[in-house]
Amino acid sequence: MSSDDEYTAYVSSRLAWLTRVAFLLCQDRARADDLVQTAITRLYVRWPRVSQVENLDGYTRTVLVHVFLGEQRTSWWRRVAVTREVPETARPCADLDQAEDLRAALASLPPRQRAAVVLRFYCDLSVDDTAAALGCTAGTVKSQTSRALASLRRLLEPRLEGNPT
Repeated sequence: MSSDDEYTAYVSSRLAWLTRVAFLLCQDRARADDLVQTAITRLYVRWPRVSQVENLDGYTRTVLVHVFLGEQRTSWWRRVAVTREVPETARPCADLDQAEDLRAALASLPPRQRAAVVLRFYCDLSVDDTAAALGCTAGTVKSQTSRALASLRRLLEPRLEGNPT
């Protein structure tokens, strides 16, 4: 199998997963597609060397997170108004209102806190793996995660108790 065929097979098998992670990070389907496109392009450029990495999924996820965080720092992000659309779900959710509230609360978090929560709880990474993906210390991951969870609790608590706000 050629190097291009290996790359195509890998990306094809991970595309849905990458898109979902990107959507959780940015909360916009079109922007998530753009993030994934940029990440897989960077992966392709380095494929001959990267394909030998022990944890290719981890490497790919780190590239995606770096693309997301890098985009947050650019002036493009400040100039463009992004609109939210409800994502298509792969499986039905028991409580659509609660899922929408959770997505909105997640979207309200600062980018690094959102990335920490997505990597820790959606991607199920350890603190050390999350720190490596974000390029920071384990202590920073713990503090970002703690702040994010406190914000999510504060935003979602009235809804969880059955008192809509």
